[in-house]
Amino acid sequence: MADLSIVFAGMHFPNPFMLASAPPTRTAEMIKRAFAAGWGGAVTKSIALDPADDLQPRLQPLRHGKRKIGMENVELTTQLTVEGWQQEIADVKAAYPERPLWASIMDAPVEGNWQRLAAAMGEAGIDALELNVSCPHGMPSKGMGAFIGQDAELTGKVVSWVKKVAKVPVVVKLTPNVTDIAFVAQAAKENGADALCTVNTVSGLIGVDLDTLTPMPSVGGVSTYGGYSGPGIKPIALRCVAQIAKATELPVAGLGGLNAWQDAIEFMAVGASTVQICTAVMWQGYGIIEKLLQGLDDYLDAKGFSDLHPLIGAALPKIVGFPEMPLAPRVRASVDDTCNGCMLCITSCADGGFQAITGIKGEVVTIDGDKCDGCALCAMVCPLGSITMVPR
Repeated sequence: MADLSIVFAGMHFPNPFMLASAPPTRTAEMIKRAFAAGWGGAVTKSIALDPADDLQPRLQPLRHGKRKIGMENVELTTQLTVEGWQQEIADVKAAYPERPLWASIMDAPVEGNWQRLAAAMGEAGIDALELNVSCPHGMPSKGMGAFIGQDAELTGKVVSWVKKVAKVPVVVKLTPNVTDIAFVAQAAKENGADALCTVNTVSGLIGVDLDTLTPMPSVGGVSTYGGYSGPGIKPIALRCVAQIAKATELPVAGLGGLNAWQDAIEFMAVGASTVQICTAVMWQGYGIIEKLLQGLDDYLDAKGFSDLHPLIGAALPKIVGFPEMPLAPRVRASVDDTCNGCMLCITSCADGGFQAITGIKGEVVTIDGDKCDGCALCAMVCPLGSITMVPR
C-alpha cells in the first residue's frame, strides 16, 4: 500500500483529494461529513463581506443523450456572514484539527476589504487563504472574481495586499478565461503567492430551450452567462495546470473536470500536488472518495511507486512548444480481425480524412497505407479499438 499523503505549501494532507470551494463546502456540517468520509482537505464556499442572494434555479446540466457531461452554474458567494463563517471554521477545526481547511475569500480591488477578510479568517483558525480572483459570472460586474484575475497587475496587487496581513499560506485561484494564464500566475508569484490553484469554471452559455427559445437556466424568462464545469473542461484545466506549473514552479492545486481517480493521476502528472473536486461530488456525493483513494493506491502499487512524488510533474518534460514537435517517426493506420465492418471509419476517413479506407459492411475493412496520412481519425471513431497507429 502506497503512502498517499502529501505536503502542500507546508500543510500536511493525508491524501491529495480536496473539496473545491463550492456548494459541497457550504457549511461546517457538510465539511465535517466529507472529512468523516475520507477527504484530505477542503476549501470553504467563497466568503465575501456581504452575503449573496442567489438566483433560483441556478444550475443547468449539459447532456449527451441521457448522460450529463457538464453543468453551468450562476451561483454566487456564500449566504453566510463573515462572523458566521468564523464560527463554522472553528467548528470544523475543533472536530478535525489536523485536516487542512482553506478559506476562499473574494472582494473588489479594495486593499482594506481583502485584508479584513484575510484577518478574520486567520483569527478563526484557517490553514490557508484561497484568493478567488477567478469567478466568471456575477462577480466581474462588481469588480470582483475574474475582473481581477484577467488582469495580471491587479492580481499581483491583491496578492501583495493579503500577504501584508496573512499568517497562513496564500493560494491564488486563477481563471482559465485569459489569453496567457502563465503570465497571470507569474504576477501572483512575484507578489508573494505561496501556491496556485486552477481552474475555476469556464465562462459559457449552456444552451437554449428549443420549445421556448429561452436561454438556460431560465430565471423568470431570462438567463445570463455562467460558469461551466464538469468533465468537458478537463483538457482546458490540464493545459492550465501544466502551464503554470512550468512557469512558476510553485505548488499547484489542480481542478476542473475531475471525475475519477484516473483524472487525478493526469493532473498530478502535469504538475498538481493536490486536486480539488466539485461537480462530481455534487452529482455523486462525498462517498466517491472511496473509489478515488482505492484507484490511486492501486495505480501507485502497480507502478511500483511508494508515494506520490514520482508521479507529480512526471509528464511536464514531455510537453513542448509546437515548433519543437517532431515530424518523425511517421505512422499509418492498421486494422485487426476484431473489426466488424460497422463502416464508421470508412465514413469518417472519406468525409474528414484522406479516403484511405474501403470495405463492405460486416467485413474487415481495408486500409490503403499509401493514402493514409496518419491523422488517427479512424482509430478515434472505431468503437471496438480495432484500429491502431503503427510505424510506416
